Amino acid sequence: MGYVSNTDTDRAEMFEAIGIESFDELLAPIPEELRFKGELNLPSALSEYGIVRLMHNLSSKNSPAEGTLSFLGAGSYDHFRPTVVSAIMSRGEFMTAYTPYQPELSQGMLQTIYEYQTMICALTGMDISNASMYDAATSLAEAALMATNILNRDEIVISASVHPNYREVVETYLRWTGYTLVTVEATSGATDVEALRTAVTDKTAAVLFQHPNFFGSLEEVQQLVDIAHGAGALAVAAVDPTSLGLLKPPGEYGVDIVVGEGQGLGSPMGYGGPLLGFFACGKKFLRSFPGRVVGATIDQQGRRGYTMTLRTREQDIRREKATSNICTNQALIALCATVYMAELGKTGLSTVADLCLQKSHYCLTKLTEIPGVRAAFPGARFVKEFVILLPDGKDATQVASSLHSQGILAGLPLAGYYPALGSGALLVCVTETKTREDIDSFASALAAALA
Repeated sequence: MGYVSNTDTDRAEMFEAIGIESFDELLAPIPEELRFKGELNLPSALSEYGIVRLMHNLSSKNSPAEGTLSFLGAGSYDHFRPTVVSAIMSRGEFMTAYTPYQPELSQGMLQTIYEYQTMICALTGMDISNASMYDAATSLAEAALMATNILNRDEIVISASVHPNYREVVETYLRWTGYTLVTVEATSGATDVEALRTAVTDKTAAVLFQHPNFFGSLEEVQQLVDIAHGAGALAVAAVDPTSLGLLKPPGEYGVDIVVGEGQGLGSPMGYGGPLLGFFACGKKFLRSFPGRVVGATIDQQGRRGYTMTLRTREQDIRREKATSNICTNQALIALCATVYMAELGKTGLSTVADLCLQKSHYCLTKLTEIPGVRAAFPGARFVKEFVILLPDGKDATQVASSLHSQGILAGLPLAGYYPALGSGALLVCVTETKTREDIDSFASALAAALA
């Protein structure tokens, strides 16, 4: 563990080592007019009680999902969390654990990571999974970079129906590495297949799509995969793990890389975080994919054990050859997902997905009974999210704000992301936690707000 010393002797030695004589000389590259002068505007010191009271007052200004009727989704979901998830993740040996570099001291954490990888592979139908990443957005961006490295191509094609925030992260990653990002428009709530066919060329390293997509709609995934493979490119799917309780796993329709957001697998919404990015692919890409891999082995006494098998994220002494600059993972959130999936099992996850399906379709029916409210994409297939259009002249942001004051999170207004949909577009999410009474109350409140 390093330390910082402020003694005159240590400071003088540091200045001598880097070839300067004073602190002002160290700041020379910064223009004088940009340097801060005077004292920082900081509040006075508080007692422990004062700090607790201040933090309580600040937190009370938030509206937690538990205290509202939430129909907000768009990547962070209000799913039920079994009590056993919190009970296990709060144990000291997991809550305070650091990177398990020493297997002889970390068998418990290593086993949970190994089980997590195994469950993600079973869920996605892929061969290998890493030990988690930051979130779905960075996972998708890392998949794009991985594809460019594998195929030595410099172009990525992405559908406009992918989460706008995910697309922004991908664009940021690619911009500073010199690669080109081509966005294909979405029509009727899904990727324009013919436009995709035109956009994909022999320069394309990967086609990135989301299923269900940002609008909640199901894509024609087999067509998207076939178009990518037809040009020699990789197919990358961002998926909702809960939906895989009903939908065919990506591995069965030929996807090369699968990423997604695992927050809905046992983690709270938590004011936008922490999140959990999962990443899985075919075994042939083992040496190319980012992150770390935990493997099972046998010790000298024939006992099963677990160890860090691959750490391509760092490459340790060969960092310039690392496959990724992500230098950590979300092991505690991955533990939440592991316990959640183990608790529910295959049947339980299918039940959750089916409840989301049934309740979201009931909700769409109730909302479209309100005069002037209609489905944005009639006939679109969806699992738990859908887009509605409010009556002409009604602004979704204003309506959502009005309902928020009544304790209802109505959904996400989409005008800021997709202006072509108009100011009345609202993305609504319904999970298994919503009852018929909740949905009816939402519909009644929306009808009153519109009237």
